[in-house]
Amino acid sequence: MAGVTLAALAAAAVLHGTVSIGPTTPVCRAGVPCEKPAAGVVLTFTRGTHVFRARTDGRGRYTITLPAGTYAVRASAGMRMTPVEVLVRAGSHLRGFAIDTGIR
Repeated sequence: MAGVTLAALAAAAVLHGTVSIGPTTPVCRAGVPCEKPAAGVVLTFTRGTHVFRARTDGRGRYTITLPAGTYAVRASAGMRMTPVEVLVRAGSHLRGFAIDTGIR
């Protein structure tokens, strides 16, 4: 976190949540999950020249501490994810992300 000021760290936020991936089959059926946790995905949060990364665990969960601000967010190479921008405020916030497999 080189270049991040003490004031920015004081206004830091803990962002946590899950990343899901889906659809996992071409036809989704009632009562059958059509998405699953996205394990091992690297989330990259970029704000200006500052880059922060978090990796999801086996259940698709992640936790990252960031200075407050607006970040562009992307997943591991080649994955389409929403949302692609997040506003981070001081405190602890739950934020989920969804990766679209493109299966239709």
